[in-house]
Order: sequence, then C-alpha cells, then structure tokens
Amino acid sequence: MRGSLGPRTVDSMCGRYVTRDQAAIERTFSIVKPWWRFEASYNVAPSQQVPVVRSVAGEREGVTLRWGLIPFFAHGVPPKYSTINARIESIETAASYRGPWKRGQRCIQVAAGFYEWHLAADGHKQPFFIHLADRETFGFAGLWDRSFATDGTAVESCAHITMSANALMRDIHNTGSNPHRMPAILRSEDHEAWLNGSAVEARAALVPYPAELMVAYAVSTRVNTPKNNDASLLDPLA
Repeated sequence: MRGSLGPRTVDSMCGRYVTRDQAAIERTFSIVKPWWRFEASYNVAPSQQVPVVRSVAGEREGVTLRWGLIPFFAHGVPPKYSTINARIESIETAASYRGPWKRGQRCIQVAAGFYEWHLAADGHKQPFFIHLADRETFGFAGLWDRSFATDGTAVESCAHITMSANALMRDIHNTGSNPHRMPAILRSEDHEAWLNGSAVEARAALVPYPAELMVAYAVSTRVNTPKNNDASLLDPLA
C-alpha cells in the first residue's frame, strides 16, 4: 500500500512516530552543533523530548524539544488543547503558532517513519507504519517556541505542520476529527529554505510528499501503548 494520512490543531494526526539513532541523524542533516543526546525510538509519543534540527546564526544545531508546543505566552504550562500538530491553513493566524511563524522559529522534527490509524468497516482501528521509499531518515516541517515558567525556567517545545493528504495517506487516515491529512514532510532540497529562507520560500517548501515515494503497511496494535518501544513494532502483520 502506498501513500496517504491523517489528524490534529488540534489535528490528531501523526500522534506517534519513529526516530533513528543520533549518529545517523547528524550525518543526514549535517549538524554543526550537536547539543542533543538520545537513542533510537520506535514509539515516540506526545510530551516526550524529541530530536529537532534548527538554525542559529546560520549554523545547524541538534537539540531535543518537548513535542507539544507551549506558546511563549503560556508561562511554561502546556495548553489544555493539543499542540503536537499545527495546521498549515492556520499557522499564520492561530494564537499558538502565529508568533513562531512570524519570528521565523522554524525547525525540522526528525523521523524515520510514523504511524497512522485506519478505521476499518468493522469498526476496528488498524495502525499502519508509513516510511519513505527514497530516504531512511527525513524530517517534518515544524515550528518551535520558548516559554518561561513563573520560576524563570525556559521551556522549549515544538509542533509539526499538517496538510491535506496525498492519495496514500487519504486512504489510510480516514478517522478522527480531522481525517485525510498528513504531516508536512520536507524534501531534502528544501531543508535550507525551511530553516533559513524567507517566509515566502519556507511556505513554498510545504507541499504533500509524493505518494509514490511512500510505503505503508499494517502493524501490531502494540503500538497503541507508548510503553511498548522496540523494533518489533515495525514488523508487518502476517
């Protein structure tokens, strides 16, 4: 099965994903300042610290940020609504995202694949693992922000952008309050424009990844539980 996905901005889509090991990611993204320390994960979940690439003074740094954006105005307290995904239609206007967008606080949320759920005719929700056919490691276009708690502690966090699904993801992600959506996966040649380009150049990088360059297959419902985190989660169902 090839191509499409689904929900959140509360856009509930792409709520779990996979990351590769630190060394592989640093090679892929030409990291100059690797401030992060992490291991590969097969079931990344919201509120966890996740590997993110961003540009500071023109140099790419690798950091870990909280997945689930806490706006600068929230005093370090996570909102009651979901902020793991930012809808492309409202990144310039939504209260949580218009600040990071205007300030150019763009980042790349690094992944090796992600999970999405398909609602079957019998009411069963079947998880699928989706990855790219042309790259082992890739990145979601994301926004990051910094919020200060009342004790002065800085909390840095991120969200990745979602958009209307391509053909593959449309077939898979057919449930939730925001079906038929997919994460904004950046092409390799668009990394620099997203990190350091103008707002116009960055916006132009947000296009649905080609369905023919994506692969999807059904996996075990073990992925439904975040505490399950091992390579067997990627095994195709018989």
